[in-house]
Amino acid sequence: MALTKTNIVDQVQESIGYSRKRSSDLVETLIEIIKDTIGTGEDVLVSGFGKFCVKEKGARKGRNPATGDDMMLEQRKVVTFKCSSVLRDRINEQR
Repeated sequence: MALTKTNIVDQVQESIGYSRKRSSDLVETLIEIIKDTIGTGEDVLVSGFGKFCVKEKGARKGRNPATGDDMMLEQRKVVTFKCSSVLRDRINEQR
């Protein structure tokens, strides 16, 4: 099961003691800051968690899976995530 925004709001509410509305506003604000920053092409680094990076992918040849026709895919930007060594170690402890 995935951690949802609602789960995060609930956990913020429980751990900090904020009202549901204030917890929701806090989470929404944080997500908007991250989206706005990534939208400008900047990376987002969260110490102890990881780094969201905006990468350029060049144009390339592809294939339409429905028809099998060759086609050119335009260049685009993608977001990647690289976890910190702290997070990687924590994940690997749980084996």
